[in-house]
Amino acid sequence: MIRLTRLDGSEMYLNPAMIEVVEESPDTHITLSNGNRYLVLEPARVIIERIVLHQARILHRAAPSEYKKYLQRRNAEKFRPYCKLERQ
Repeated sequence: MIRLTRLDGSEMYLNPAMIEVVEESPDTHITLSNGNRYLVLEPARVIIERIVLHQARILHRAAPSEYKKYLQRRNAEKFRPYCKLERQ
């Protein structure tokens, strides 16, 4: 969600995946895919920058990382799975 400011100064959070059109004609108009329209104080370039940062944050969190130590097994070379098979 990105934070935007309405014309009356109140803050709102908007899902950037729902944004279809951002128009700037003195005020900035945002049209969502469900037909809702909002007037905000931020210019279009700021809204676009926030959308790009939001998407980058999502991709960064989703990317596999070699630093996620909780996924690594300690002493992996010594690890021997134990499975007891009953032979008849």
